[in-house]
Amino acid sequence: ADGKNPINFLYFPPELVAVDHINTAIRNCDANKTLVALMKPEAQLPVVHPFAAAVYQTELFNLQQQNAVRYLAHDELSIAVEMLSAVVLLNQALGSKDILAIKNHLRNPSVGFNNVEDENFQRYADTLLSIKSEASSQGQDYLSWNDVQNCIDMVNMQVQEENDRIVAVSYINEAIDQGNPGKTLETLLLPTVKLHDVNPTNARHYQDVLHDAKVQKCKESHDESAVLWLDEIQKGINDANSNIEKAANLALGTSMINNCLEKHDSQPVLDILQSPKFGLRVVPECAETYYKNLLEAKNLKTKEDSSEGPWLKLIMKNRYDYYYNVETGESTFVPPEGFIPKTSWLTSEEIQTIVGQVTADYNREQLWFANENLILQLQALARGFLVRKSYEERKGFLQKQEPSVIKIQVLLCNIKAQSLLLEHDLLFEVSCSMLSKVFSLWSFFQNEEIVKIQAFLRANKARDDYRTLIGAENPPLNVLRKFAYLLDQSDLDFQEELEVTRLREEVVTKIRSNQQLEKDLNLMDIKIGLLVKNRISLQDVVLHSKKLNKKSKNQVEEMVTGDKQGIKGLSKERRKQLEAYQHLFYLLQTNPMYLAKLIFQMPQNKSTKFMDTVIFTLYNYASNQREEYLLLKLFKTALEEEINSKVDQIQDIVTGNPTVIKMVVSFNRGARGQNSLRQLLAPVVKEIMDDKSLLINTSPVEVYKAWVNQLETQTGEASKLPYDVTTEQALEHPEVVNRLESSIQSLRTVTDKVLVSIFSSYGMRYIAKVLKNSLHEKFPDATEDELLKIVGNLLYYRYMNPAIVAPDGFDIIDMTAGGQIHSDQRRNLGCVAKVLQHAASNKLFEGESAHLSSMNTYLSQTYQKFRNFFQIACDVPEPEEKFNIDEYSDMVTLSKPVIYISIEEIINTHSLLLEHQDAIAPEQNDLLNELLKGLGAVPDVESFLGEGAVDPNDPNKENTLSQLAKTEISLSLTSKYELQEGEDQDLKGTKRLVVDVIRTQPGDTLLEILEIPASAQQESEHLKVVEKRAILDSKTPEKMKHSQSMLEDGQLPIEQKKRKIQRNLRTLEQAGLVSSANKYQEIINEIAKDIRNQRRYRHHRKAELVKLQQTLSALQSKTAFYEDQVNYYNTYIKTCLDNLTRKSIKLDGKVEEKGSKKLKHTSLKYTAARLHEKGVILEIEDLQTNQFKNVMFDITPGEEMGDFEIKAKFLGVQMEKVELHFQDLLQMQYEGVAVMKMFDKAKVNVNLLIFLLNKKFYGK
Repeated sequence: ADGKNPINFLYFPPELVAVDHINTAIRNCDANKTLVALMKPEAQLPVVHPFAAAVYQTELFNLQQQNAVRYLAHDELSIAVEMLSAVVLLNQALGSKDILAIKNHLRNPSVGFNNVEDENFQRYADTLLSIKSEASSQGQDYLSWNDVQNCIDMVNMQVQEENDRIVAVSYINEAIDQGNPGKTLETLLLPTVKLHDVNPTNARHYQDVLHDAKVQKCKESHDESAVLWLDEIQKGINDANSNIEKAANLALGTSMINNCLEKHDSQPVLDILQSPKFGLRVVPECAETYYKNLLEAKNLKTKEDSSEGPWLKLIMKNRYDYYYNVETGESTFVPPEGFIPKTSWLTSEEIQTIVGQVTADYNREQLWFANENLILQLQALARGFLVRKSYEERKGFLQKQEPSVIKIQVLLCNIKAQSLLLEHDLLFEVSCSMLSKVFSLWSFFQNEEIVKIQAFLRANKARDDYRTLIGAENPPLNVLRKFAYLLDQSDLDFQEELEVTRLREEVVTKIRSNQQLEKDLNLMDIKIGLLVKNRISLQDVVLHSKKLNKKSKNQVEEMVTGDKQGIKGLSKERRKQLEAYQHLFYLLQTNPMYLAKLIFQMPQNKSTKFMDTVIFTLYNYASNQREEYLLLKLFKTALEEEINSKVDQIQDIVTGNPTVIKMVVSFNRGARGQNSLRQLLAPVVKEIMDDKSLLINTSPVEVYKAWVNQLETQTGEASKLPYDVTTEQALEHPEVVNRLESSIQSLRTVTDKVLVSIFSSYGMRYIAKVLKNSLHEKFPDATEDELLKIVGNLLYYRYMNPAIVAPDGFDIIDMTAGGQIHSDQRRNLGCVAKVLQHAASNKLFEGESAHLSSMNTYLSQTYQKFRNFFQIACDVPEPEEKFNIDEYSDMVTLSKPVIYISIEEIINTHSLLLEHQDAIAPEQNDLLNELLKGLGAVPDVESFLGEGAVDPNDPNKENTLSQLAKTEISLSLTSKYELQEGEDQDLKGTKRLVVDVIRTQPGDTLLEILEIPASAQQESEHLKVVEKRAILDSKTPEKMKHSQSMLEDGQLPIEQKKRKIQRNLRTLEQAGLVSSANKYQEIINEIAKDIRNQRRYRHHRKAELVKLQQTLSALQSKTAFYEDQVNYYNTYIKTCLDNLTRKSIKLDGKVEEKGSKKLKHTSLKYTAARLHEKGVILEIEDLQTNQFKNVMFDITPGEEMGDFEIKAKFLGVQMEKVELHFQDLLQMQYEGVAVMKMFDKAKVNVNLLIFLLNKKFYGK
């Protein structure tokens, strides 16, 4: 005002500015801006939770609209925000179902809830959770403050009503004890007790029924102070009403029957008897008989007194009297004044007796008529017996005459034989002269020695020529011409090739299905183990069993009917992409560096799964020599990579778990379906197991205990020797030392047998060689002994030792489903393995094993044997020499390499390659980068299959795609760059044309043959060869055919072939592949190599056929074992289910009726006092032990196996209920939790509750 500081006039406190911004944001309905404004420090508001921005906006907006000025002041905002934050946290706790947090938030004074009672917190929490769940199902994710307050008020009201009902129940019990029906009726009609169907006219009967029920309860419980609970009172009222209704109906029916009999009106009698009033089974066919017998019985009853009364007397439940006036319809429960019964009428009991007798007589008569067929069957059986008796008598007569029949047959045979002999003699005489002439001619033409000499010379010449072909540096053309026919592909070649392809596919499929089946069976082992230990429910095991059966069945169907989808099985749009994948997998298969690097770029658990599926699939589990060769190259490259990059010290190979070593051992143990260990170890392991007298035990304490047990068994008296001793104390006894020495001697004997059987396959030996050389290269200072110990760790400890200890787990021996190795057999094998392990590592028995020191000399000797074995094992040829594979091998194969891989595995491999592309192919011009660029982004299953593969409107689209992802397809692997190598194609085509020409036109050199024209005869012979090849090509399977251009060249006439050969030779000479100076000898040498490779390939293919057949047979045996295991598990589970079925009982104790398709959910009822006696209930807060008898627990199984609902009642009034999961109890038991709280009041013993549920519901 004085003009000194005009800014102060316009100044607003930051707090008011912030409040103004908050109101503006609320008014604009922008939840995010509202949240930001509320969280500003200037606003000085309580804590705001960002995840509930929408809640603050909605609630504050409603509050703002209710304000007269549409503006919320700071104090209003502060209170509102504090309450909303508390409610938000409460909602968060409700969402996570955190009971403790819910209770704490309800106790929070800042939330401002009214009428909150401490003893009701558990009820508040349970009810709020129920309301929250219902609200969420309707799309409401948030309970407001009013919703929570209403819930609290509702729970308080329910608790008050329950308390009022308990008081009312006590009033009813007091009235019943007083015996005053009026007082009892007054308490039954109290509005707080909420009883149903109380009829004031039935007060007398209510008093009688309830009093009798209370007396009966006191008698059964042996407690004179026992009271009726609410449900028992309601049951008494319902029973009384039912009694009265039945009695009234019966009295009315009796009156109607007697009236009809007096009026001689038979028509209504049947309808009255069929009515529910009597509850009789009436047959309409007996209507006249009913009326006749009833009328006769009534006529026998005469009026003894003309002044008989109008009253009928009935007895309800054999206990309560009921009086009915037939004239007025009046009824009463006490004898009416001046009571005189109506004696001339039939009573209800008499009517029921007469009708029942008539019905029984009729039913008996019908039974005889119905059994007429049985009588006919009896007669038929009697007649059959007589016929069989007659047959047996005739048969006996014939058997007695058997000697006479044999004599007749012998006479006839003699006559026939004599006649044949005469005919043969005549024929022999006629033929003798002719035979002598034939023998003379044969001697003239046949000279055995000459034939042998000629055959020897021909064979010797052929051997010399073939040695020249394969041994000479430049084999002559005339020699090559003799063996050119070996390059032809015969029908047998195609058949064998197709059979190899089929067997290879079947072997790979069997291996994959067996691996999956083995994993599922292992999981089933675990689940059944957990079931036995009460760790999971039977339902989990049954569900897994159904999946296992379905998988097993599907796999069998796939083996029988399933064909692998090849490249032609997909749409044209996807074919180009699939061809690109064929190029990619060919590159990965033939260049092991990519996969070797990829293995170490992934985590170990992921790389293990990748190796078990994709890598072994890519090499078809080494089902032929080519793929075994390539897989060994991968192992070699990966092992060298791992040693160079992962191994820092030489002992890391032993102490660690190298990825490649683990992969090699797993593969050679049986992943390929050929268990070489079984061939080596099965005989000796079986011999050890079958030797029942063999008992090896190297533990002095166990030997001592066995000796003491034997003494007590033999003498029948308790031994004076102590039972628990140390090793030193046990060795003080000579008998123990003698037995131990005997075991050691037996151990040496059987160890020698196993040692003789130890040998390794080529694959394991080659990897041992690579391991030793790689370690020597990285650690040049390492001694020979150190390197051989590491080799021994691979070949014996990792590869063989586990198979000796557990032969059943590594398919060394055949086991029946459910069979087990005896503990003595297991110990014998374990002792042998322990000795061999010490010997392989040159480790002597010392320290705790000093009592076995007598074997140390044996260990040293055995180590030398092992050392020699390890040295010899590393002395193996390279795979190229072992498998005779070189750069020409793929050129003579009829079919391209094929792999069988699922769509999911293709996509996963593509994804992994892209993910680690920089690491495995760092160079830009790498072939892998070019192939990945051509493939583009990783497709999903739907895009891989193309449009139309899956219906977009299919509701089960995800499941369908998941199943399609597992579909296996066949990829024929080819190199993308083969067709670009023109010189190689020209060389291959030229060789084929040269072979065609030299087979029909002889000559000393190729140049001479090309220059001399062919004769007409040679043209004719060539034409026959072409026609024969055309017929053969027409039979050739599509994937084994040569290229179209090569087929067309093969059809050319011989002179045109010569001209094409000359043009090709000039091209090849320009490329430096051949030379005219030596008359194109290079092309002759190349053809000779093809002949050698073709012959070698045929031998390999025959060996592969035998190997594949053996492998398939072993896999089928393994599949049969797995199927037996599945059947065994199914039988076990069925037994468990049958036991549950037999043990399940109804509440009234009766067994479930036959034919019931589903077991009814039974429930068990126990008073707290009974559970306290059993030790299940330890205490209940705020309740004395003498009041436990008034608390009832109702345990009912839920719809899901292992779920239970437990309700608590006090004096029959339901108080609370909880959901209990059996697996939660088992988890608590597993974690050592002994006591838990139920209803937030009752302390329960967890172990005894599990025992009770097992016993009552599972029959355990």
